[in-house]
Amino acid sequence: MALLHPFFSDKSVPKILNFSPTCTTSKLINRVPTKQKDLVSHQLPFKHNHNNSYFPVRKHWKKWHAVAEEIVGGLSSSASSDDDQDEGVILSPSSQDEVAEYDWTEEWYPLYLTKNLPDDAPLGLTVFDKQVVLYRDGNGEIRCFQDRCPHRLAKLSEGQLIDGKLECLYHGWQFEGNGKCVTIPQLPTGANIPQSACLKPYEVRDSQGVIWIWMSNKTPSNAKKIPWFENFARPGFRDISTIHELPYDHSILLENLMDPAHVPISHDRTDFTAKREDATALFFEVTERTDRGFAGWWGREKDRSTANYIPNFLRFEAPCVLHNSREIIDKNGEKNYFSGLFLCRPSGQGKSMLIVRFGNSGKPPGLLKIIPQWYFHQNASKVFEQDMGFLSSQNEILMKDNVPTRELYINLKSSDTWVAEYRKWMDKVGKGMPYHIGHSTISLPKYPAVVEHAPAGFVASLSASQPAKGGIGDMYAPNLANRYFRHVIHCKDCRSVLKAFRAWKNALSIVALVSTALAILVSGRQWKAFLLFSTTICLAGIHICTTAIAMNTTNFIRTHRRL
Repeated sequence: MALLHPFFSDKSVPKILNFSPTCTTSKLINRVPTKQKDLVSHQLPFKHNHNNSYFPVRKHWKKWHAVAEEIVGGLSSSASSDDDQDEGVILSPSSQDEVAEYDWTEEWYPLYLTKNLPDDAPLGLTVFDKQVVLYRDGNGEIRCFQDRCPHRLAKLSEGQLIDGKLECLYHGWQFEGNGKCVTIPQLPTGANIPQSACLKPYEVRDSQGVIWIWMSNKTPSNAKKIPWFENFARPGFRDISTIHELPYDHSILLENLMDPAHVPISHDRTDFTAKREDATALFFEVTERTDRGFAGWWGREKDRSTANYIPNFLRFEAPCVLHNSREIIDKNGEKNYFSGLFLCRPSGQGKSMLIVRFGNSGKPPGLLKIIPQWYFHQNASKVFEQDMGFLSSQNEILMKDNVPTRELYINLKSSDTWVAEYRKWMDKVGKGMPYHIGHSTISLPKYPAVVEHAPAGFVASLSASQPAKGGIGDMYAPNLANRYFRHVIHCKDCRSVLKAFRAWKNALSIVALVSTALAILVSGRQWKAFLLFSTTICLAGIHICTTAIAMNTTNFIRTHRRL
């Protein structure tokens, strides 16, 4: 949460440069809520490769109030004369008649962090209900295919890599990087391999440290649609990137990430930026609505009259990218860039996988230099665990009630504008998605969720090895709600740290036992004291190792829930 400081903290910050969002074919509302007259316009550091055009942002503070009323009017409608009192605070339900042409397969989805892809094992992943296997072939090239063997449908992610070939461990069929089968052990000598014994490929691209997948097998991939994040291409830009597998739908995940109002309450005292006494009314202004998403400004209502105040900027871009960026000039006149990037892949009913990337171009404070990255990973895991119970239960209710969110949510103007905007965007594009729950429309999945769960259902998931490095072992039962399975098995750094601490714990335990035994056997008082002191040091080390292991394998529990 410390990484969220530039976006959520109420502390005063140096001068912030104003920047405008990238323009796409859309209905635009060009206003910025600020009194400043000398701001410099800059591009929001997020764009598609094919579109470098920007639209101007006018700095007319006097018009902002009227604009806000216009936007609120577009989000709400009068329910009845008896609800006049509620209309001042509630975003009333409204209908969404506009429908956009949209095909969920003709999009690039964030599949995995490049640095965390195993070099020596296949990895099973999903996009909606499509199961894929990802791996590196003998030449180091990233390959991706449908996760099923053409022989008898065994999952290839349960297989192994032999000399760069992907082998199905059921009968030993082996496949080259082009998907062609080259080995069938059971074929008679001289027999030809059937031409149909080949894999269904998916195109993948490695861009800025993220592997993206194009889901359509009918439409050629459009490389220009791969998101490009300008800040991450800047020299010296540093980031902390993590992967989290979460037990709720990606639409609920996106709702949560674009909801600043919950941070002071749900994440109270997680670090110095979140305090429940700071919960307050927020203001929102939508500056852009398109078929590809929306963008706008938000901030605390009580800060609007503050001199030189610039609100936060948020952008949602189809299919599942949420981006916050700021440019800050420090007291020395040096410009620093901050980015909070959330890549939310839909991985099936009631499941999502999130790639979080926080980065900046400034020099880290002295204390942050000595804190290892794996510790930040555990803190990020704690943040998601704090919300997990709410969001999982919300997911269940939405599926059971089978009605749009306007019939269930009470969206406040002072906290939930982005949530309403997102669900209204789902109304617009929902017909082109496998399933969706919008503000006014709903289309539930055709099949029960158990069909989609990796590897192939609940029972199969328990009986099979988890399709990720380190995802097996008698110490850990498969549990998608557990920190080990949600994050550690997807993170090389945390797996290495966990392995190291377990090794140190075992070594220190042996040394402690030997020291204690020798202390009993020796007769000299000085030797006894030395050996007992050594045992004490070892026990302290064992405690540290145990704590570190628990951080990687145990979920956060709120104070009032602890025994």
